[in-house]
Amino acid sequence: MPPPFPTRARDRPPDRCTPPLQRTSAPGRGAAYGVGVTHVYTVEEARAVLASLRSVIEDLIVVRADAAELNLAVHTGVESPLGGLPELKGAQARFDELLSSLLAADIQIKGVAPLLLDFPAEFDGVQVLLCWLEGDQDLGWYHRSDLGFAGRRRLP
Repeated sequence: MPPPFPTRARDRPPDRCTPPLQRTSAPGRGAAYGVGVTHVYTVEEARAVLASLRSVIEDLIVVRADAAELNLAVHTGVESPLGGLPELKGAQARFDELLSSLLAADIQIKGVAPLLLDFPAEFDGVQVLLCWLEGDQDLGWYHRSDLGFAGRRRLP
């Protein structure tokens, strides 16, 4: 008798409840959401936007953890005090809604666990990304656009 649920992601049917967010990948780079970002930020502007998004970010982190717990419970049959499949679907919908709120702020989402946000900027004519990583107290890092996260440096 087959297991009551698919054991591998590739065996599961695609989730058709929510439309996928726009995603792009540059050669040799990870995926990014919010590729259509048109605003070029100053450090002060990026910090102000980040401050305005704090409640969205905090909610997203909580919902992400709830969804992870619910997903495990649903797929292993272990009970969770958070609920079951309906609550998982609700958490997934809320997670997508929160991600969309971040994208509406015209920023790039480079990762969701941990949350990694980039704000396009320019230093001395060079394209850079002001970089905020979940756990950072403030926007204090940047990297050249062509170097990615490995090229992160403290803001001057």
